Amino acid sequence: MIVETLLWIIVFIIVFFLFGSLKIVNQYERGIKFTLGRYAGIMEPGINWVVPIFQSWIRVDMRTIVRDVPRQDIMTQDNVSAIINAVVYYKVVKADLAVLKVQDYHFAISQLGQTSMRDVIGEVSLDELLAKRELVAGKIREILDKASDPWGIKVEAVELKEIILPESLIRVISLEAEAERDKRAIVIKASGEFESAKNLAQAAKELTRVKGGIHLRTLQTINSLSTEKSKTVVYAIPSELLKSIDIRVLDFFKEMKKK
Repeated sequence: MIVETLLWIIVFIIVFFLFGSLKIVNQYERGIKFTLGRYAGIMEPGINWVVPIFQSWIRVDMRTIVRDVPRQDIMTQDNVSAIINAVVYYKVVKADLAVLKVQDYHFAISQLGQTSMRDVIGEVSLDELLAKRELVAGKIREILDKASDPWGIKVEAVELKEIILPESLIRVISLEAEAERDKRAIVIKASGEFESAKNLAQAAKELTRVKGGIHLRTLQTINSLSTEKSKTVVYAIPSELLKSIDIRVLDFFKEMKKK
């Protein structure tokens, strides 16, 4: 009876160790195995064996990780204070380095992102920061990627999510933009009037060059006025027509005097 009980205990211990040593690694993960505290290799996706007590392992996610870099109050090159928030996209490409070379690569990337933001944005003016956000973010990404290479980390992208400026500066920028719009409107209006004057001069030249052109234009104007719903009608009579009428009237009075 005692022997049978011992056998069952031994079988239970063996089954427990067998099932306890089975480790499943997902497709998007890698496992880092240690034997008596020493690095023993990478565990690929699927079923892996880990000897209890003598071996241990750490699960590493190989998917792209999105981490928010905390807001930073940063001074630009032209001494303008701006609150900036960024997002970093990165992933582990070498699971063993991510575990062996840095204690917490998530925290390390976050801290490195903050210092890199300060370095890059401190070298550009506010206008460059607002107009070239992608270029500034690209420089930050290059610094992060180069610094995280020894950790087996690949920084895929950096985006400047928010750029918050002081209220007083926002008002100044709005006034400047409004003045610039007014300037463009005046230039466009002046250009249009200049072109209109050129066209009118050209049209007048063509009308005077063609015989009867002025009369035709006058008749066209009278016809357009007659179609409008207005009680006031203005008739434009060419000066040539008035001169011819004056000459005929004078000739008429001269003939009457002769008679």
